[in-house]
Amino acid sequence: MAELTSKQRAQLRALGNSLEPIVHIGKEDIGDNLIRQADEALEARELIKCRVLENSEYTAREAAELLSQKVRAEIVQVIGTKFILYRPSHKKDKKDKIVLVKASRK
Repeated sequence: MAELTSKQRAQLRALGNSLEPIVHIGKEDIGDNLIRQADEALEARELIKCRVLENSEYTAREAAELLSQKVRAEIVQVIGTKFILYRPSHKKDKKDKIVLVKASRK
């Protein structure tokens, strides 16, 4: 997946503002169940918000970087204890796909 441009990132941040966190990272390590949950959520929604709980051993940035590598997603934003991940869906028949603004040519 190509690196997101600043305009695409801004578009995804705006879409992510209204989302509720659906993946919660707590004292458990980022294990197979959490990775599978995030992977399935990304496939269904393309854009997900995650939250790092106070009892986690990770900061939001560390958790975002680790989880994004495991599920092959882009980090859109990290603020406080929350972060947003994006990955285009592989489903061809998905009706409400996120259409990113085109990357401007230089």
